[in-house]
Amino acid sequence: MEDINRLVKQRIDKFAQLKEEMGIEHFPNTYRKDTDIEDFMAAYGSKEAEELSAITANHHLAGRIMAIRTFGKASFIHFQDTTGRLQAFFEKATLGEDAYKLFKKLDVGDIIGLWGTPIKTRTGELSVYVQGFELLTKSFRPLPEKWHGLKDVETRYRQRYVDLIVSPEAKKTFLMRTRIITALRAYMDSKGFIEVETPMMQTIAGGATAKPFVTHHNVFDMDLYLRIAPELYLKRLIVGGFERVYEINRNFRNEGISTRHNPEFTMMEFYMAYADYKDLMAFTEEMISKIALDVLGTTSITYQGVEIDLSPPWQRFTLKDAACRVGGVDMEILEDSAKAAAYCKELGMDLDGNESLGELQLALFEETTEEKLTGPVFITSYPTEVSPLSRKNNHDPGIVDRFELFITGREIANAFSELNDPFDQKERFIEQLRKKEGPSELDEDYIRALEYGLPPTAGQGIGIDRLIMLLTDSPSIRDVILFPLLRKGEIS
Repeated sequence: MEDINRLVKQRIDKFAQLKEEMGIEHFPNTYRKDTDIEDFMAAYGSKEAEELSAITANHHLAGRIMAIRTFGKASFIHFQDTTGRLQAFFEKATLGEDAYKLFKKLDVGDIIGLWGTPIKTRTGELSVYVQGFELLTKSFRPLPEKWHGLKDVETRYRQRYVDLIVSPEAKKTFLMRTRIITALRAYMDSKGFIEVETPMMQTIAGGATAKPFVTHHNVFDMDLYLRIAPELYLKRLIVGGFERVYEINRNFRNEGISTRHNPEFTMMEFYMAYADYKDLMAFTEEMISKIALDVLGTTSITYQGVEIDLSPPWQRFTLKDAACRVGGVDMEILEDSAKAAAYCKELGMDLDGNESLGELQLALFEETTEEKLTGPVFITSYPTEVSPLSRKNNHDPGIVDRFELFITGREIANAFSELNDPFDQKERFIEQLRKKEGPSELDEDYIRALEYGLPPTAGQGIGIDRLIMLLTDSPSIRDVILFPLLRKGEIS
């Protein structure tokens, strides 16, 4: 800490001297660049030194200094902008005494504007031969020399701005995140969906089973809940006549934090009238494989050393078949409440003793099977009692027309044929509330909407953060969220 404070003071003193001794303006905002590093490299990277020597046009670039090498009357820097990193060559004979003296006072981390012509160095590296420059922003804190290793992981998340400066991999991940979401939007738009927005503050915490964050509206003097899902509002829009809707939304769940969970996360939910869950399986295969092809150029990916083939068709198992064939649970256990409860206890699972057979089946599936599903695989035939918004299967009312998509042991998507029977929905809401802990209230308005008539509909939620983890080979959800939630830490 003492070393950092000393270096910061040195830079502050140096900054003050620039104005006092050289008349340099502090934090100017008149410089304008006309060329990105990527464009500069694309224009001149393939040209030979002789070709470049004939080019006299000055290009105005700008960026952060990442390295400085000084050799008396000549110096090199590497600087970077959003698009890449480039070398620049400063020569005293060209810049003049005063300008070169200013250059010698620059530090790694400073942001500069510079203009010059393209050249190739003796080693063949494309560079800018600097004709002039301007200090735009002084960096008072030195950049870390090393920014890797487990001891720095939380610091990387806490000081993401530094992580982005010094880690090309981190910047690449977040640029890829933008490309993936853009590709998702383009796909949905091409299929006739319209993008909508629904409330993030809701009077009833509905649409999923999770503990909400609670806030309070002073004027109305009432509690509100940050949404745990947009589902019930999106289906109201289907009732209203929008037959295909989607929302890329932020959801909030007041629950645990792990490598795959953050209390604030991004999902895409979409609803399609006149479709069922089987239609959505085909839709999802096509959508995710196409996005992989668009952003990665292939449907064959590697995630944490495991090869995944995203090209359709994907595997399909019922929940019980998967628990039996992949999780190693005997089918006899899965079909008997007493045996299922006993086996859960044998595995050390925490039970309250009031679970139904369907709840025990789901618990055993989650305990024994989920993490083994390399996938991509659709798991279908979920028990009715754990799926309060899903349509019952025509042939077996004990299960619903629903699937969850698993890839690399993680749930990526959850989808089902929507329950559009208002009487059945009300009964299931009441049963769900009976078992629910924390704030609970029957959503009478949603029942009323169903009474006006929800057409046959299928809907799905996709975990955007987990999809981005998969396509960027990121081990933790914190690696794909710019500012993940952390415990409050000290400022250093």
